[in-house]
This record gives sequence, C-alpha cells and structure tokens, in this order.
Amino acid sequence: MSALHDLSVAQLAATLAAKEVSSVEVAQHFLARIQSHDALGAFLATDEAQSLAQARAADARLAAGERAPLLGVPLAHKDVFVTRDFPTTAGSKMLANYRSPFDATVVSRLGSSGAGMVSLGKLNCDEFAMGSGNDNSAYKPVQNPWDTNRVPGGSSGGSAAAVAARLVPAATGTDTGGSIRQPASLSGITGIKPTYGRCSRYGMVAFASSLDQAGPMARSALDCALLLSAMAGPDLDRDSTSLDLPNVDYAAELIAANAQAAGPKPLQGLRIGLPTQFFGAGCSADVLATVRGALAELEKLGATLVDVSLPLTELSIPVYYVIAPAEASSNLSRYDGVRYGHRAANYTDLEDMYKKSRSEGFGDEVTRRIMIGTYVLSHGYYDAYYLKAQKIRRLIAEDFQKAFTQCDIIAGPVSPTVAWKIGERSDDPVASYLADIYTLSSSLAGLPGMSVPAGFGAHGMPVGLQLIGNYFKEAQLLSTAHRFQMTTDWHQRKPGAAA
Repeated sequence: MSALHDLSVAQLAATLAAKEVSSVEVAQHFLARIQSHDALGAFLATDEAQSLAQARAADARLAAGERAPLLGVPLAHKDVFVTRDFPTTAGSKMLANYRSPFDATVVSRLGSSGAGMVSLGKLNCDEFAMGSGNDNSAYKPVQNPWDTNRVPGGSSGGSAAAVAARLVPAATGTDTGGSIRQPASLSGITGIKPTYGRCSRYGMVAFASSLDQAGPMARSALDCALLLSAMAGPDLDRDSTSLDLPNVDYAAELIAANAQAAGPKPLQGLRIGLPTQFFGAGCSADVLATVRGALAELEKLGATLVDVSLPLTELSIPVYYVIAPAEASSNLSRYDGVRYGHRAANYTDLEDMYKKSRSEGFGDEVTRRIMIGTYVLSHGYYDAYYLKAQKIRRLIAEDFQKAFTQCDIIAGPVSPTVAWKIGERSDDPVASYLADIYTLSSSLAGLPGMSVPAGFGAHGMPVGLQLIGNYFKEAQLLSTAHRFQMTTDWHQRKPGAAA
C-alpha cells in the first residue's frame, strides 16, 4: 500500500472502510507530517487531543458497521470557519485566541455530527481572506511547497499548501474573488467554488457577503465531489443567502457521467468556450502554452472549442474593488474592541479606544480595504461608485449568459502568471489585485468555477486550467475535470516538500 499521505480522499475512505487501518492511525500519521513540515506555515492551530478524539469517534462508527463516503478521513479548515475545538483568528491579530461557541455549518456537516471527517486543525490565510498570496497573514506567510521562496496563492493559501504538501488529503477554502481557484492553480491542486449560495455562509467570518462562498480543495475532482456532496445544501434557518435547493450527490453524478460516456471520445458534444479576453497580452506566455496544451487534451477527448467574448472582463477588477471593500467596511465595523476582538491596552476615552484597537488589530491590506469601502459608501460617492459598480456587475453576469448560449463550459487560465516570490508584490497591491483578473468576473456573477492542474510553467511552477459553468452546473464541471484527470497525471504530481 502507498504511504497514507499519498492516498486520495476516496482511497483513504476505502482503506478505512476495509479496516486496513484505523482513523486514529491515519490522524496520527498526518499530525506527525504537519509537525515535520511546520516551516511551510500552512497551519495556525492544531490540537492532537481533539483530533484523536474525533478519530476515535469515527472508528466507533466504522466498527458499528456505518458506511459513509468520508467517515474517518482527515481534513483541515481554513481559519475563517468558526470552530469549537480550535481557535478561529481569520489570520488576524484582531481575533487572536478567539474561541467560537459553535461550529460553522460547513464544519458541522463535514465533522463528527455529519460526514464524520476528522479535523486536524486550522489553516493559515490572508487576514480576513483579503489577499492573493497568503503573505497578508498577521502571523506568518505560507510557503509554496513547489518552491518555498514563492507564495502558494491566496487567500486560501494555507489550504492549498497543506494539500499540495500532503499534510492533509483535503481542506476547506473560501472564494470571494478567486481565493479557492487561484491558490489551487499556483499550488498544483484541484479546487472548486460552487454557485453562490450552494454552501452555507453561517459561521464563516464575513469579508464580502454577496461574494463569499465556501468550497473544497483536494488533489482530484473526485475528491472535491465527495466533499462538496457533504458540505453543500440549504441552510435557510441560519443563512438568508442559502439556496433553497436539494443537495446533490456530486460524486455519484460524476461516476454516473463517467460510466455513460464510454469510448475514446467521452466528451463528445461538449462545447468549451474560450473568451478572447482570457488569452490576450495580459497572460504570460508560459501559462498560455500550458493552458493551450490542456485544452488540446480536452479536444482529444471529444470536446469542441469555440471562441466566445466576455467584453466587460477588464472592468471586473474596478467593480470588485468597489463592491468587496464596501461590504468589508460594513462587516468589519463590528470589530470595535468592545463586544469582541482586540482591545488596545492603553487609551484615554472611548473614541481613542476604537481608534487604537482597530489600528493595532487590523493589518495594512485590511485597513486599506476598509478605507476604500467607507469612501465609496459615503454621502456623495455612493451613486458614483457603489451603485455604478452594482450596475456593471449585472452587465458582467449578462455577458456570461450570452456566452453560455454558444457553449456549455468556459475555460481559460486561472492566474496570468505562476506563483511569484514571497514579498515581491508587498509594495504594489495593484499587482496582487491583477492576479485575480480571470477569476473575479465569475465571482461577481455568482457562477461556479474550478481550477484543475494542467501542467507547469516558468520555474517549474504549477499552472491551473480554469473551468467555469453556468448556475448549478457543478456536476458538469466536476465530471469534465474528472475525465481530464483520468487521462493526465498533473494532479498526481507532488513537490519535493511533500516527500
């Protein structure tokens, strides 16, 4: 048998069900790897006692004859999901040592009260999920396992690095403007952002409420399908943005689609749209070449490539950086040092306490976005900026619907470059914002999208292929990615740091 950390989620589940290994043994193996790879900075919190208690509970369920697709399999959560068993900081000093009295819905659905997965801890992230490189964490930057001098992507960089380095077989992430897909691409793993509202936001530390969406990150599309099946579904009593739609067994649909599409051309009839705006001068030559190679593989499987246009793509960055900071300034106003959050040690009066507490608790990027958001929502600027951005957001969504009359899936690069060096863009926030140019538009439209390992670009760094579907078409994205991964091995490659 392969080393436990080289097994996929599906393989680990099968091994546990066959009682070839116990959940406690699996958890102990991964906890030892986490400790030995601490220099990557992927984890912010672990608690061996809590993890092993969850593993023992999973073993008891397995011994009782229970069979569930994820029972006893370990994972870790991005540190923006509140958890009872581990601290939740959102990568910020503002929430240092905060302990939640409840679990986020995503956590509970995957955990002991749901699918029975075993949590190994909390994963590092950009502060309040604001960033593209995971170097905005208040605690430590995360290193990319493929080259520890480079970023893993962000804001779910800890999740991506942990999966890529085989510290966990899967992790949760959140995607506001690309924060699952972009780190998945830069770190060489698979990640999917479902349709907005598919996964409950209850218990997710809020950044931009009309954009934030939870999703799974793992090595393969099948593994992501298994996790998404457990974590998605309506949560109407606790999340007003939750979709009132029955949950889907994405793994079963993926397997069924695979069985039905036999033969040398399993993707026959699938139309893949290539937006001209995704393949222009703004994308580096090495990334374009790798993505083109992946598209050629999809053609061999029977897919047809068609040119489409998303003319408002270039406006997605200014629109996003009006709407997201506006919502962030509102959401983060609750951190005032009174109800919860960091409180300054020395102050003269209430106003001074507010100022010092927030100045000390928030980092530079969060402060920058709060200031931008407050400005665009202020009297005299609301109509000129925020309202105008919302109108363009609607037009961006309409562009996608026009494109989907010509194709079934939209494909292109995830990021215009491979991972850059840690600190390289610290003095140029706009350069970091541009890293999300290909992911922001689908987030603004609320569409599902995913990153699939497609090969390697400059400096031997991973490149992801982005697949974007129409609303509620997660199953189609996952089955297409699964077919691609059945004929390629990019998702199985591992960095030297994973050895």
